[in-house]
Amino acid sequence: MSDANIRIPADARDRLAEIAAEEGLSLRAYLARLAETLLTPAERAERAEKARAVLREWNGYDPNTDEQAELDTELDRRMAEAGVT
Repeated sequence: MSDANIRIPADARDRLAEIAAEEGLSLRAYLARLAETLLTPAERAERAEKARAVLREWNGYDPNTDEQAELDTELDRRMAEAGVT
């Protein structure tokens, strides 16, 4: 496996190195593990569509775009009310 150089701010590197060390990993190993656990945008979209399909099959949940926007607005309002940003 070939290595790659990635330029990030020193503060970010130091923070990641500290987290890695606390988990008993090198920074290289930690970043490799992290990369394996994250989803690409395409993978997230695929997973979301599968979840929507399960909900549709289970209980008929299938909001249209306008309903989804209303639900998102309501969720944002409730999170702001709870002090979550």
